[in-house]
Amino acid sequence: MKSVKIEGKRRSGLGKKATRQLRSEEQVPAVIYGGEETIHFSAPVIAFRTLVYTPEFQLAEIAIDGKSYQTIMKDIQFDVVTDELSHIDFLELVEGRKINTTLPIKFHGQPQGVKDGGKLELKMKSLNVRTYPKYLTENISVDITNLQLHGNIRVEDVKVENMEIMNSPRVPVASVVTTRALRQEDTAVATGAAAPAAAAAPAAGKAPAAAAGKAPAAAPAKEKGKK
Repeated sequence: MKSVKIEGKRRSGLGKKATRQLRSEEQVPAVIYGGEETIHFSAPVIAFRTLVYTPEFQLAEIAIDGKSYQTIMKDIQFDVVTDELSHIDFLELVEGRKINTTLPIKFHGQPQGVKDGGKLELKMKSLNVRTYPKYLTENISVDITNLQLHGNIRVEDVKVENMEIMNSPRVPVASVVTTRALRQEDTAVATGAAAPAAAAAPAAGKAPAAAAGKAPAAAPAKEKGKK
């Protein structure tokens, strides 16, 4: 599994003035929590780039005062004006203690529904999981080969060993939907099949030719006074 090494140094001042000073020196304030102690530190902004600006899930090995901490990134903040990195929170990985994190999904295979003319729609890019640190992986693999036209793969269909997926079970992860071209083709086929059937069927409510236009004869009226 990929890991990024970061060299940091403990922060002595934690106030706003000290934080502004760090940022003016292109240092990013950060914190490590979840272990025996909470550690406030800083590191050059360039040290975080390969960790922050990527969709990949990576570990962060942070060295401070000669000690190394295995962590994962939990929260990140950017300046609302300059959009520069302003703060990062890290969670220390402790063996035997479960963690919650987000892992990207890696789809593989060509869906059968796409071969049949449908369009693949990826509904989710990542999943929230709960697991032990030793079971962490770079991504969650999802096979979409057997996904049919109008079919869905839902969260409940994704099985990952040694991990509990925390997302709602019925939420779709990937779907194959009908394209406009396929709908037009189906409509054309249906219209073409209906036309010969309509021509062959007799017109509804049409009277036989012999009786057309003729009214039934009226019964003769009885003369008054005659028995």
